[in-house]
Amino acid sequence: MRLFKMTPVTIAFLLCWAILPLLAAQRRSSAPSVDARSSRPHESPQRRETSLLEVGKEERLRKGQVAVEQIRVISYNIRWRSGKDLKKLVELFRNDPEIGNAGIMGLQEVDRNKRRSGNTNTAKLMADELGLHYAWAAPPVVKDEDEEETGVAIFSLFPMSDLQRIVLPHEGPGHRRRVALGATVKIGDLSVRVYSIHAETRIPLDKKVEQMSAVLQDLAHYPKSMPVIVLGDLNTWEANAKPRTNKLFSDAGFHTPFGSQTTFSRQILFVPLELKLDWVWLRGLEFSSYGIDRKVELSDHWPLWVNLRMPTRQQQTVR
Repeated sequence: MRLFKMTPVTIAFLLCWAILPLLAAQRRSSAPSVDARSSRPHESPQRRETSLLEVGKEERLRKGQVAVEQIRVISYNIRWRSGKDLKKLVELFRNDPEIGNAGIMGLQEVDRNKRRSGNTNTAKLMADELGLHYAWAAPPVVKDEDEEETGVAIFSLFPMSDLQRIVLPHEGPGHRRRVALGATVKIGDLSVRVYSIHAETRIPLDKKVEQMSAVLQDLAHYPKSMPVIVLGDLNTWEANAKPRTNKLFSDAGFHTPFGSQTTFSRQILFVPLELKLDWVWLRGLEFSSYGIDRKVELSDHWPLWVNLRMPTRQQQTVR
């Protein structure tokens, strides 16, 4: 497939891509909030009682001896898959040679209570099918009568704690907000901080970088020696977004196995367009192999996978 360069024509197509969804169901938006622990007095009591941070685990967790010296990590914007597509995705997460049997997954555009996905609690359904711990978070809505926003999720074969829902700064179209989710994953005797993030598409790059920085601000509450994984859809479609993103995370001590490989593909006005939107950043961890599973075409993104060499040779029995 021939790729567009970032020319004025490309920018015009990107603008179309940015504007057209506002006329569709994606127009539903969400309101400002500080974090998951803060109250939102402008919301109704009913809304305040509806948690936008959900945590759970399947009663039949995937069992057996897990060699924790190597863990597979997945990042994937699933574009609110449901129904038959969701069943296919679960099967891929079980058996695909590249993205199957992951120890940690960070997903974006994960619906819980939206009409477009049959009001399915996607994160819980996937956790039940795959035998994993899970956490899901979404931003608040603008109006009480609005439909719940899509969210992000973290799935783990290992126990999770210290969960933090981070409503990212800066509003998108219609005052909507985006969210990130942080969790501490206990792998044997090692604690790893993991973040799944979904940045806004339709805001200036400076504000988008500030959304990424919000995750690093949360990370500042943890020891610098703690291993960290930051993954997700950062929506870095602008011409200078990649160097800005690289600098932000590199200056914070992170590295990534991925270069300029594209992670997103869509037809814009009948013209194919590929972009680099998705990332996996590591600190205090090393990788042995990585890739982008382009044969998985359930979303307009492709899943990224990384096999990590963990700094321990112990084994843990998953209970």
